[in-house]
Amino acid sequence: MASTVTFSSVSAQAGLIQKPRNQGVASYAGLKASSSVSFGTESPFLGRNASLRATVALRIVPKAKSGSQISPQASYKVAVLGAAGGIGQPLGLLIKMSPLVSELHLYDIANVKGVAADLSHCNTPAQVLDFTGPSELANCLKGVDVVVIPAGVPRKPGMTRDDLFNINASIVKSLVEAVAENCPEAFIHIISNPVNSTVPIAAEVLKQKGVYNPKKLFGVTTLDVVRANTFVAQKKNLKLIDVDVPVVGGHAGITILPLLSKTRPSVTFTQEETEELTKRIQNAGTEVVEAKAGAGSATLSMAYAAARFVESSLRALAGDPDVYECTFIQSEVTDLPFFASRVKLGKNGVESVVSADLEGVTEYEAKALEALKAELKGSIEKGIAFANKQQEAAASV
Repeated sequence: MASTVTFSSVSAQAGLIQKPRNQGVASYAGLKASSSVSFGTESPFLGRNASLRATVALRIVPKAKSGSQISPQASYKVAVLGAAGGIGQPLGLLIKMSPLVSELHLYDIANVKGVAADLSHCNTPAQVLDFTGPSELANCLKGVDVVVIPAGVPRKPGMTRDDLFNINASIVKSLVEAVAENCPEAFIHIISNPVNSTVPIAAEVLKQKGVYNPKKLFGVTTLDVVRANTFVAQKKNLKLIDVDVPVVGGHAGITILPLLSKTRPSVTFTQEETEELTKRIQNAGTEVVEAKAGAGSATLSMAYAAARFVESSLRALAGDPDVYECTFIQSEVTDLPFFASRVKLGKNGVESVVSADLEGVTEYEAKALEALKAELKGSIEKGIAFANKQQEAAASV
């Protein structure tokens, strides 16, 4: 008699699961598992990793004749634009592991065929297709349900997110134009930095094309949540899977505001701990850039966080009524036009914004919220101005 392990998603396989917590409005943040895909216990995804095996439910079933049993419920197409890059490659791998994905479209301006060939050898349900260069971009996007955009240049030592702007702004603009023309109904996940500016650029481009749906445009700030959860769990000796820290504001420096007072399970922090954790979460990207000493930025943790957000989007599209994530979106919770906060995701994108997170915050958090607004406002306006200037230039030609 052979036993199998039942997975529903990359969350179980990659250890991305967050358990539901019956506390207040948003009792859930992250990914969860349900029965859809079975792998034998000999699966290389499990190995002898006790902590990973502990995240999934074991059950005894008759051994499949083929020796490995896969019963996917895969029906969604996901495109990764910038799939040959430092984030794109590990992100492609994690998305390939999801049984909710029927097709994984990989696009880049070069070197993507090798990445696709490599990933296609993984014995998971998603079919991998590669697309190289602008001439193949339209075919990459047709019929896609979720588009993820990590394309652009990475941050190097000494670079601010602002330094990335001129290069990445143009890249995002051209890619979102293609999305607007070929899959305007898709969820759009923007990873390319500076997110505080690239999301407003994407919004303006979609408006210019007449297909803007603010409920389906997301700036992926999940990495800030992932880091906050990790650092708080370490600091307070908590079981990591139970920790949930909402992170609001933006996705750069002081615009990243972890609401430590809203941490679940409830935990108290001294003023010193609050300041130390807040600064570390805000500067975690720089921590990685400096540790890699010029060899790269936070690619692996970003890929993990982006995969979590993709999986959450797919579960929402599939009808899961309990999907909550923090994300940078068009918002009315503050006087800023875009703001990162916790939202409930559904089949049509953002169903609601959990504005309660901003109620009853500490004096430290209230001051930090006011302090971040000027910088975030400037970044948003910079993105909008860029998109409008580009449209004017195109119109004058």
